[in-house]
Amino acid sequence: MDKNTVKGALKEAVGKGKEGVGKVSGNVGLEAEGKAEQVEGKAQKTVGKTADAARSALKH
Repeated sequence: MDKNTVKGALKEAVGKGKEGVGKVSGNVGLEAEGKAEQVEGKAQKTVGKTADAARSALKH
């Protein structure tokens, strides 16, 4: 598993947490930061999955 997949999943989870805390506390800035972090995490996971697929294809 590519490290980007793991880091992306972690970033996405942290972003969800920030978004939730932002919603509950009424902190729009924190909520927006959490949403942005989720997008970054999803993109990073995609990079990791693509790298895994490329490595797998090269092995076969």
